[in-house]
Amino acid sequence: MLNKYARSFFTSLFTPLATLLLKWKISPDTVTVVGTLGVAGGALVFYPLGELFWGTVFITLFVFSDVVDGIMARMQGRSGSWGSFLDSTLDRIADGALFAGVAVWFFLGGSNSAIAVAALACLVLGMIVSYARAKAESLGFTANVGIAERAERLVSVLVVTGLTGLGLPEVVLLAVLILLALASVVTIVQRILTVRVQAAAS
Repeated sequence: MLNKYARSFFTSLFTPLATLLLKWKISPDTVTVVGTLGVAGGALVFYPLGELFWGTVFITLFVFSDVVDGIMARMQGRSGSWGSFLDSTLDRIADGALFAGVAVWFFLGGSNSAIAVAALACLVLGMIVSYARAKAESLGFTANVGIAERAERLVSVLVVTGLTGLGLPEVVLLAVLILLALASVVTIVQRILTVRVQAAAS
């Protein structure tokens, strides 16, 4: 849903920045890599130290690189297989680091194993959501369905984790992570059934 309704807004917002970066001879691939390093670094440094709010602020500075690099690639006419592969692969690294950072803090200094386990469940299930779509497409099917797309998962965990760092009760973060995990399970089932129908009809 966020992909559908927010992409045009953010495209308009970040087009001037994309234009400037291209003017400076910075490639879309460079933006993709730097953005991933920023998100992963912020999640694996700030979160394990208990800096949930400032970690979220730092991560947010880099997370929109996923939009900027796409705009740059389209402006250059380079929206091809390599860029898509690199972007998708590094997205998995960023997502994994994000949930891992939350899990590390709550296993250790945060002393809330329920949140830590829920974060790990989101990490694993999120990877399966992405894998199901990628595998389906590699076999010639489509599986672009589900209620737990990447944008929804990312925004939800970032906003609530940041607010937890400002004093929001931890039970809210736990509830959000559990809901994300359940939504991921539903999405996985949706994608399996979608491919099953296509396979049966082929």
